[in-house]
Amino acid sequence: MMLLRKMCRTSHAINIYRTYSVNGGKQAPPKILITGGLGQLGVECAKYLRGKYGRENVILSDIIKPMPDVVKDGPYIFADILDFKGLQKIVVNHRVDWLIHFSALLSAIGEQNVPLAVRVNIEGMHNVIELAKQYKLRIFVPSTIGAFGPDSPRNPTPNITVQRPRTIYGVSKVHAELIGEYYFYKFGLDFRCLRFPGVISSDPPGGGTTDYAIAIFHDLIRKGNYECYLKPDTRLPMMHVRDALRALSEFLETPNELLNRRVYNVTSMSFTPEELSDKIAKYVPDLKITYRPDSRQDIADSWPQVFDDSEARRDWNWKPEVNLDNLVALMMKEVKEKIAANGL
Repeated sequence: MMLLRKMCRTSHAINIYRTYSVNGGKQAPPKILITGGLGQLGVECAKYLRGKYGRENVILSDIIKPMPDVVKDGPYIFADILDFKGLQKIVVNHRVDWLIHFSALLSAIGEQNVPLAVRVNIEGMHNVIELAKQYKLRIFVPSTIGAFGPDSPRNPTPNITVQRPRTIYGVSKVHAELIGEYYFYKFGLDFRCLRFPGVISSDPPGGGTTDYAIAIFHDLIRKGNYECYLKPDTRLPMMHVRDALRALSEFLETPNELLNRRVYNVTSMSFTPEELSDKIAKYVPDLKITYRPDSRQDIADSWPQVFDDSEARRDWNWKPEVNLDNLVALMMKEVKEKIAANGL
């Protein structure tokens, strides 16, 4: 996101947030490790948090060789979430305080390789939560609308309800929510989790069922047409990455005594592919949209249509800022910039 990049690269932003508030007092900035950092949210999350806590205090990690611009933006290291001893070395050597665990195979990709999804999403979660307990870290693990299933109420989906997902991605996220809560009650671990809807950014789609809302901008800007793998009336909850990162950051800084739960729904809006394309038509009048539902339609049909995030609004004052009109305007601008920068 261009706006976040500009904000996070200014020394003024870094100087403002030399300290942060905890329990009404001020503390030195936390040292933060982000796993799975080259996935859907990691790079933008690192930029956002570096703008608050300082460039050197946020360490991005993954098992993939990063692009040069990622390395230039701040610290980047190799971290394999399946290597527990390696993770221990990182926490000790870098004096990590907070762990943000993004490593996971997304819904559609996970269904194509279930054994790998079990290793990454479940065994990896076991490693990082035990690591957090051992070193008394504050740990954030994102969950998802995919943690619900066809037996869950869909409109709206409350914070506490039936969860019977039918993807390995969703099963692994329910597992993460429950084991995190268990470690909180059993060991006092500062576990925090947000259930995100589809998160929309200018980065190319990464294999999630809600990623049509990203792919549609890339294809329409480059080609003027898009073939959607969901039906035109498939309603799903969504949010722009700006709101997602702000929610994550505000939630991490909320004092424990204000939190009535360890897992909260958050959202910004709900829309269908047809409603989204109608908004985009203001910018691309001659767009051509066709629909060819595939296996991802079955996944979407088991997910919430509207997310109830009233508990997050009540407990830690969560409030989204980006609505559908804002989202389309931002994405048209940001995706054009991304395509131009990459020479596509």
